[in-house]
Amino acid sequence: MSEILRVKGLGGKKTLSGVIEVNGAKNAVLQALSFSVLFKDEFKIKNVPGIEDVKRMMTLLSEIGAEATVEKNKTYSIKFGKNIKTDIPEEISKKLRASIVLTGPILARFGEVSFPHPGGCVIGARPIDLFVDGFQKLGAEVLFKDGKYFMKVKDGKLHGATIFMKNQSVTGTQTLMAAAVLAKGKTVIKNAALEPETKHLADFLNKCGAKIKGAGTSTIEIIGTGLLSAKGKTYITPPDRIETGSFLILGALAADDLEIKNCDPSWIEALTENLITAGVKMQIGKNSIKIKGNGKINNSDFNSLNIKTHEYPGFPTDIQAPMVVFLTQTTGESFIFETIFEGRLNYAEELKRMGADIKVWDPHRATVKGPTPLRGRDVESPDIRAGLAFLLAAILADGESVIHNAYFIDRGYENIEERLRNIGVDIKRECLDVCSA
Repeated sequence: MSEILRVKGLGGKKTLSGVIEVNGAKNAVLQALSFSVLFKDEFKIKNVPGIEDVKRMMTLLSEIGAEATVEKNKTYSIKFGKNIKTDIPEEISKKLRASIVLTGPILARFGEVSFPHPGGCVIGARPIDLFVDGFQKLGAEVLFKDGKYFMKVKDGKLHGATIFMKNQSVTGTQTLMAAAVLAKGKTVIKNAALEPETKHLADFLNKCGAKIKGAGTSTIEIIGTGLLSAKGKTYITPPDRIETGSFLILGALAADDLEIKNCDPSWIEALTENLITAGVKMQIGKNSIKIKGNGKINNSDFNSLNIKTHEYPGFPTDIQAPMVVFLTQTTGESFIFETIFEGRLNYAEELKRMGADIKVWDPHRATVKGPTPLRGRDVESPDIRAGLAFLLAAILADGESVIHNAYFIDRGYENIEERLRNIGVDIKRECLDVCSA
């Protein structure tokens, strides 16, 4: 289905106001749904965002044999029986990068798993050698044949091991942590990712019988147990820090009086500190951020920013593209160094067509000169985060913009046009001729 978002820009005026609430975290809920494989009883999860990637994961769970049910008030339930397929379907897996997280729990519980190389957004090479190496250290035999991975454990049970991750990876850390929960003995994951979602997930698993120590630090220790039991406990998805940051940047660009609610500001300090440096006035509470009296972005003491993406608690790569839109409105020349993905600056050409002064030096580095007025254009979303960045640019620009591939934005942001209309954005969704009825 082909849908577009049509936006009438504000021409640089800061008129947005009201309240916008942050939904549950995409990068926690997909992992939590995968971790349901570790449970012998019903696993429930609340505050589930209504995004396309969640729909894909629920479909994937159903296809391998889980009883996956959507209940009221953004609550989902999953229960696994004995007849579970250990072959992860190729069609969905190739469209959903997070499907890789399922491999750890399935391998640990059933002793085997097969899957294609996972897909998702095209933002550079995303090798899975960290997963393969980790599974092999835990005792799995790995065969790659005809584009698929086949993994099997000789005695049907993984064995604890010490795993040093050559590169910090949040999905790698979470997947191996989940596998280790059902392994025999003790597993130690070194150079583990520090993302707060990992600790949040581990804390819930511990309440259900797991023995995980150190989640949220660089060294995680897991003592293997049997299957976990929720016993009526429900996992509550934490707020999405990437959505929080995206709305905060929007507020800095185009709002005079905006409150971002249901968020955790402590999870995005790398962003808030840079915005404060740039002269954005905000009031940071425990669960909210307010932008009020928002005048010019820059002040006499501000010239430029140097942004280097990094694993948590550094500047998130997923907010890099929206931040570049912000930098087009600051005074001076700012520098962007993308350290995570080599294809993540590809969106810059579309922003240049909208009037941005951006020079991409190589796949990882770019400079942004500002302030430059943006003008409305037709743009094509290449991935979730760049699509959201184009939406921010369209709201800021003079004239009308059309954002194609709205589906990419839907993968990470629920009901985006309705939520933005509520704070004053002139936006509507349209279906092209090729849309299904």
